[in-house]
Parts: sequence; structure tokens; C-alpha cells
Amino acid sequence: QRKHQEIRAMRSQLKKIEDLGAAMEEALILDNKYTEHSTVGLAQQWDQLDQLGMRMQHNLEQQIQARNTTGVTEEALKEFSMMFKHFDKDKSGRLNHQEFKSCLRSLGYDLPMVEEGEPDPEFESILDTVDPNRDGHVSLQEYMAFMISRETENVKSSEEIESAFRALSSEGKPYVTKEELYQNLTREQADYCISHMKPYMDSKGRELPAAYDYIEFTRSLFVN
Repeated sequence: QRKHQEIRAMRSQLKKIEDLGAAMEEALILDNKYTEHSTVGLAQQWDQLDQLGMRMQHNLEQQIQARNTTGVTEEALKEFSMMFKHFDKDKSGRLNHQEFKSCLRSLGYDLPMVEEGEPDPEFESILDTVDPNRDGHVSLQEYMAFMISRETENVKSSEEIESAFRALSSEGKPYVTKEELYQNLTREQADYCISHMKPYMDSKGRELPAAYDYIEFTRSLFVN
């Protein structure tokens, strides 16, 4: 946003150049030996830069929205972006279909190897999403939207996670004990749960020793 504001603030300088260009034309000076640039060319480049600034902001806002609402981590978004840039050899801001396929494979997609001209239904179904009109290219925005949608398909519902905790708890109790957490999860996962779960309170408001409320914890995750 700051960079875009800087660019927009320089519009006044372009206006000065345009005024000088108009004055030169009035004086019938149509060839300027001191520069290779034209007023029209500079104006077009400024417009392109302004449009690029708006597109980049829109793209970043989408990524921030994805991170905040879909559970896609910032690290995952960064990896998607870095992979796209790695395969965008000519820095055009888009990948052809072969580059896109290589990018997906690098991100762990198990796409079958097929000979040129042979049908590739799995990859074609992906292209139906990212390049439905088959213009031959996938833009960064289309690619990021596709990767975010694939990631969010992996996010479980709160009911599924609640059921998983209930399975850890003996007899399906509405709480899980410290011992059960350490028996069934990795140390890091158990430590995280214990530090973020509230102690379980029974119907009389009494706190049970070493018992944690997984239902409140799971629902709070999905509310956030």
C-alpha cells in the first residue's frame, strides 16, 4: 500500500511532463534529441504500474483473507508463491501448462507421467478449475486461488475433531486427561493441547484434576 501511494504521489510529476510535452508540440518541436521517451509512452507505463499495484494489493488481500479464515498457514502460502516464481522462468506472472504441472509435482502432487498427445484426465480436471477457457496459461492469482481451495478441503469440521478427541478419551467422556493426551499424541501436540485447553468443570462447577475440556477447545478453534 505504501509503495502504491508513492507511485500515485508521482502522478503530479507526470502531469508536469505532459504539460511540457504539450508546450513543445505547440512550438512545433516534435523530436526531442535528449530522451528516447515520449509523453504518451511514459503515461502508459505509469498506468501499467498503477494497475499492477492495485492487482498486487488485491492478490495479497486475498491471501491474508485465506490465512485468517481458512486455516491455510502463512508458511504454506509463502511456499506456494515461491514455487510459482521458481517455475515462472521468464517472470511473466503466469505459467504455461507444462510449467504449472511441474510446479504441482514439486508441491507433492502425484500426477501420472503421460506421453505427449496422450489423454491426461487427472491434470485436465485441474485445468478445468484454473484455466477453464484453455488460454494455455495460469496466472499467479488463479494458481493461488486453486492452491488455497485445495488446502481448505483438508480442514476438518469441528464435529470430526471433537469425535477424534472423544475416541482418545476412555468411555467417550466430555473431557480428556493429561495422561490420555500424552499416550495418543506427539509430545508437541499434547503440550499444545494442555497449554490451550481449559480445565474441565463438572455439572457442579468443580474442576476435575488433570482433565481438559476438548469440546470448548475445538469449538473455540473454529469460531476463531
